Amino acid sequence: MATLPDSAVKLLANLAAFQAGWFACVLGGTRIGLLIVAVIVTLHLAWLARPGEWRWLAGFAMLGLAIDGGLALAGGFDFADPLGMRPIMPIWLWLLWPLFATLVHHSLAWLWQYPWLAMLGGATSGPLSYYAGARLAGVKLAPWLLPAEALAWALICLILSCRLGKRFTLAR
Repeated sequence: MATLPDSAVKLLANLAAFQAGWFACVLGGTRIGLLIVAVIVTLHLAWLARPGEWRWLAGFAMLGLAIDGGLALAGGFDFADPLGMRPIMPIWLWLLWPLFATLVHHSLAWLWQYPWLAMLGGATSGPLSYYAGARLAGVKLAPWLLPAEALAWALICLILSCRLGKRFTLAR
């Protein structure tokens, strides 16, 4: 029986860790999400990350705060908090941004070589992730939110493609 090369195992582990973190955040909320994402990010930085990659995770955390925080302030999300005691957006939603950043230089590195495909992927999979997460977490979305997320993620993925498209390959 053939075995997978080490690089393929790392890419699959990267994808699986992201998906586990996504479900932990969406289904488990802030406490569980924070714990699981902390473990995933720590293991990612220790085992898989390139030198200085922590800057990408921090940058995406700030980007998520700006984009989803702004959309939350604009009324794009209804987190069903009857007392109105929640911050602008729950921490579990914000955690998804640095979690996504763990994919940028690894499982998604191949995608940045294809700008149109990257834009299309961002424009479709970004809003689908928000839609699925909202359904699972009981969050109501404003009718305009998914098109806004589609535009945001298309632009994010295009910028990533322009910046990283010629630099990275799957070989490590």
